[in-house]
Amino acid sequence: MVTLFPYVVAVLCSATSARAHWLHPAAPAAASRAETSANYWAQDAQAAINARLERVESVKKARNVIMFLGDGMSVPTLAAARTLLGQRQGKTGEGTKLHFETFPTIGLVKTYCVDAQIADSACTATAYLCGVKNNYGAIGVDGTVRRGDCQAASNTATHVESIAEWALADGRDVGIVTTTRITHASPAGTFAKTANRSWENDGEVSQMGLDAKDCPDIAHQLVHHHPGNKFKVIFGGGKRAFLPNTEQDEKRSYGRRIDNRNLIKEWEDDKVSRNVSHQYVWHREQLMRLKEDLPEYMLGLFESSHMTYHLKSDPQSEPTLAELTEVAIRSLRRNEKGFFLFVEGGRIDHAHHDNLVELALDETLEMDKAVATATEMLSEDDSLIVVTADHAHVMTFNGYSNRGHNILGPSRDVGLDNVPYMTLTYANGPGFRPHVNNIRPDVTLEPNYRTLDWESHVDVPLVDETHGGDDVAVFARGPHHSMFTGLYEQSLLPHLMAYAACIGPGRHACASAAHLPSAHFFVALLALYTSILLR
Repeated sequence: MVTLFPYVVAVLCSATSARAHWLHPAAPAAASRAETSANYWAQDAQAAINARLERVESVKKARNVIMFLGDGMSVPTLAAARTLLGQRQGKTGEGTKLHFETFPTIGLVKTYCVDAQIADSACTATAYLCGVKNNYGAIGVDGTVRRGDCQAASNTATHVESIAEWALADGRDVGIVTTTRITHASPAGTFAKTANRSWENDGEVSQMGLDAKDCPDIAHQLVHHHPGNKFKVIFGGGKRAFLPNTEQDEKRSYGRRIDNRNLIKEWEDDKVSRNVSHQYVWHREQLMRLKEDLPEYMLGLFESSHMTYHLKSDPQSEPTLAELTEVAIRSLRRNEKGFFLFVEGGRIDHAHHDNLVELALDETLEMDKAVATATEMLSEDDSLIVVTADHAHVMTFNGYSNRGHNILGPSRDVGLDNVPYMTLTYANGPGFRPHVNNIRPDVTLEPNYRTLDWESHVDVPLVDETHGGDDVAVFARGPHHSMFTGLYEQSLLPHLMAYAACIGPGRHACASAAHLPSAHFFVALLALYTSILLR
């Protein structure tokens, strides 16, 4: 058995090493001179206090509600993404803020499922969109339905409504935007009622020996069932779930349906039968042309499966999440009553699953751009914007590196085996490398190191990296944003949004004390009344 004792001695006792002792980090060489002054931090604190005191929270009804969902956007992901953003701007990075991190309210939510300690994107979607926690893998049904139980899910008594349905019932318009397949678990939470998130097309249902007539697939539900068939904007990937397996799409990829139906055409036929203007698009150029002449209904499916990672995409043919968000808002805000829009940065999750850390962080920054677009287009006075994640991942941000140290590189120090380790690492996943004589390989020497497809080193070998069970953050701005502070169940989120928007079955802000005249008004009224009596 090989012992690590020699490596411990080497690391702890070497006086000639250029690296500082790992327990005693060196002074941050990259820090600005101003930051060495105590007065700098005192002034920074006072400026933050003044900003808080000057902010006035709107107590109006939220006419518009946008929920941004960073799939797998854990708190360490936020910290690493903001650092990467700052470093791309030529700064040290640590003090940078993402746009939505400037929102006035932040909270934390617990993400577990009814039957699972660590959640998936199906049970979490049911929580943050329907206000009900349920079982792993199921969407839009209550906790009595187990994953794959078609019979239980066919019972409408198990179905739960989403905030999208509450918005439609109030006469508002609804849209969904995602960088994943539009039938994927997160966006499906707005419209689907299914026992299995994998039933995106009828072929997937059939593979389990079931009949799609008894267990309607998610794509079929979006086109033909309420509420999906009432959505004014549907943007994302996943074209294959809408086309038969004998038919190619515009990019020569075959569909996955086995019922020989073309749901894109059926979507168009439905709009023709209702005599409403509509447009199907599959290319960025088509989408950009719609900005100036918006139809009432839009369906945009830009890839056969998920949309391409931003850093790998063709910017001429595939729109960014910010561009999709802009067109969606332009369309939906035409309704005087308002709208509900769900926007997902879904590929953060996929990159984490593959241990592709730079792609995960860049997808986070792309979603942040979409949030910035929304805040530029909508007033904080009557538009509530909520940013959150569905679950965490097992990426860690570790080491004792100096300020400004490359967030995508190795930590400043080495391990006890005298081998570098990365600042951002994963607990598990496909990036495992076998050890030789109990010594880790030096991943910085690999030929593809620092390429987009380079997998970060992990401790436990798995086909896919797993989700994490830690809490995720919530950021809010707009009417009644302070309601989102604290630590609470993820299932509270749609109820809070509904409260601010005065929709849905629960308590509404419109009927609360927040909409009554202020205490100052009553004091002034009492003083006036007293003066009249004393005359």
